[in-house]
Amino acid sequence: MADNKQIATDVLALVGGAENVQVATNCMTRLRLTLVDNAKADVEKIKKVKGVLGCQFSGSQLQVIIGQNVPKVLDEFVAISGVKQGAAVNENLDAPKQKFELKQLPNIILDYLSGSMTQLIPLLMAGGLFRTFAVIIGPMMLNLVPETDPTYTFFYTTLYEATFTFLPIYLGYAAAKKIGATPVLGMLLGGVFMAPSIVAAAAQEGGGIISVYGIHIAAANYQQSVLPIILSVPVLYFVEKFFKKIMPDVLSTVFTPFCTMIVTVPIALIALGPVGNMLGNVIANALFAVSDAGQIGVLLVMAILGAFWQLFVVAGMHMPVILLAQVQIIAMGFDPFVFVSTNCAMTAVWGCAFGAFLKLKNKDEKGMALGYVISAIAGGVTEPALFGVLMRFRRTMLGMFIGGAIGAVASGLMGVTYYLAGGAANFMVIMNYFQGGQWNTIAAVIGMAISFVIAAAVVYMTGFSKEELAEMEEEEDPALA
Repeated sequence: MADNKQIATDVLALVGGAENVQVATNCMTRLRLTLVDNAKADVEKIKKVKGVLGCQFSGSQLQVIIGQNVPKVLDEFVAISGVKQGAAVNENLDAPKQKFELKQLPNIILDYLSGSMTQLIPLLMAGGLFRTFAVIIGPMMLNLVPETDPTYTFFYTTLYEATFTFLPIYLGYAAAKKIGATPVLGMLLGGVFMAPSIVAAAAQEGGGIISVYGIHIAAANYQQSVLPIILSVPVLYFVEKFFKKIMPDVLSTVFTPFCTMIVTVPIALIALGPVGNMLGNVIANALFAVSDAGQIGVLLVMAILGAFWQLFVVAGMHMPVILLAQVQIIAMGFDPFVFVSTNCAMTAVWGCAFGAFLKLKNKDEKGMALGYVISAIAGGVTEPALFGVLMRFRRTMLGMFIGGAIGAVASGLMGVTYYLAGGAANFMVIMNYFQGGQWNTIAAVIGMAISFVIAAAVVYMTGFSKEELAEMEEEEDPALA
């Protein structure tokens, strides 16, 4: 069992100590660190820390691949370093400030978006599983209770609505925490977007009107919205920072939050809220515009995602697609092809590791390959298989490409749909399909099984050259060398 405290201690030392860490957070498998000086991080030594599976920079962020125990490692890291989770520490005023370059902007935006959404993964998983549980016991699967049963409606409607209806409030807190604004003001800003008077006005026939400082604007329902609050929190941050600077200390506690909200709210409601809604519609339309090309277009995109998704992950290019798909699930309740395809890509990696296990004769290599399979299927961590098999033996990638693509296309032909914005990444991924009913779940299993079997078969037959196999056999028996 991994020593989480020791991992945190070693990583902290190798990134330059607590004074070199601005932000510490995590995703499903990675410790994500924003550093003051990236040059102080010894990536190669971090990779050798016991319990660390890999380490790399993605944009301006250092990502330490750990696995499913990463939340515990983060807790230890925060306790040892004193860094606040998900929030920047005070700047070292003696340190030289880096000059901002326009090319840094995409990484800054992506770090803000992913850092905000990552904090909501437990909430999104819980909310989705509430409805999934109802579907399992309800008429769509086991038929243990009718749709009118109080338990069914409590899980299917009440708990699910409690999760997703108030999303702007939760996201306001997470986004403010991410960039260093006061989190409760982020919550308040989210609450403004979904105030009952605004929701009621938006529900009026023909659309209602609200007045913001005497300016009349069309009311909109921002419940379950993501982008309006995401756009507004950075404004909140800069406005609050301004008032903290000019407000006398004796008045700051009361008047800094008051003045901050007085300035931020009209900007949010008049400009950023409508722009966010418009961008949300553009994103949804762009993401699913491929559907307009007919079934062939959809299947082509699914094949590309199924084949090459894991390379996007290795290159750190996957987060924009994930964020768009998560936004779509939150707004529409399901995803018809993005996560369906990427899960086939994931199980193709499982298959590649299993094919390697079957093919390799070297006991050490064979044992490691089996460990990769178990780590991926049970722990939801594909990085060991990616770096231990596919990146080492490039011919094995053919199994990932073929298996992932065929499984994704098969899933598309069967009409598989995915329902959880923050679902599991191990064998429990199947729960992400339960809301679609029995056939949807069975079809999802078939699609992922196709990816696994084909990938394993391709790797077994073509994944290793004779020279690679002979070299590994020589390493096992030095007498042959």
